[in-house]
This record gives sequence, C-alpha cells and structure tokens, in this order.
Amino acid sequence: MSFSQKNITGTLISFSFILLYYLIRLIALIQNDAFTRSNVVHLWVIVIIATIVVTVTTMILTHVFSAVAVAVKTQQEPEIDETEDERDNFIDLKGTALTHQVNSIGALLAMLTYAFGKPAVLMFSLLILFGMVAQIAGDAVRLYHYRRGN
Repeated sequence: MSFSQKNITGTLISFSFILLYYLIRLIALIQNDAFTRSNVVHLWVIVIIATIVVTVTTMILTHVFSAVAVAVKTQQEPEIDETEDERDNFIDLKGTALTHQVNSIGALLAMLTYAFGKPAVLMFSLLILFGMVAQIAGDAVRLYHYRRGN
C-alpha cells in the first residue's frame, strides 16, 4: 500500500467515525428538544477539534504501525515513498472533483433551508454535515481508483 493510500484510508476511517458521532449527537439534540444555538455550537467545537486531533493521530499511527510491520517482515528499515506521478494526480483530481460537487450541493441545500425560514443553526449544521460527507465521498473515490489501478 502506498503512502497516499495509507493517508486516504486513515482519513476515510477517521472522518467516518467523526461523522457517526456528529450524527448521533445531532439526532439526540433534535429528539430531546435541545437543538439550541449554544448546544449546537458546543457540538461544532467538539467535532472540529476531534477532526484535527483524530486525523493527525490516525495518520501518524498508520505510518508508524505500517513501518514497524514492514521492518519486522523484511528485517530492513522501511523506505517511505512519497513520490507522486500523473496517475496519483489524476486520482486525486477525481476525488477532489467529487468532494467539491457533494459540498456544493450540500451548501445549496443548506442555504435553501435558511431561505425557507429555518434557523441559521440548521444551515450551519448542514454545512458541516455535507462537508464531512463530501470528504468521505472523495476519499472513497480515491481509494477505489487506487485499488482499481487507474
């Protein structure tokens, strides 16, 4: 597995868990009639900090564990190959394009909720939700193309 694939896998897993947490907490707030600005802003802060910490930690641990596994298996110091070719750039472009498309559709839907009189808190919650969904979709497409070989 290449350096890029490890990064993509790590961010895909971490964003999936963070999205799951965000959805569970958001649904709980709505069901308990606690969907207020202060509660939602508190949830946003937790999600943003968790995204930063979990993503960085996941990438570091992924590379450390894979390097240890290679070192144990081959009895040699592993090489980190960070080179990118046209294929890597093309795969990244496909994932980025999907990420922008999903995020743009989500932004449009979020703005429409505000235009139809819903609270601004809902609009921003949807923006964060679609941002995470867009990242997961883009990473899934990148990983799919790496696995497929094109």
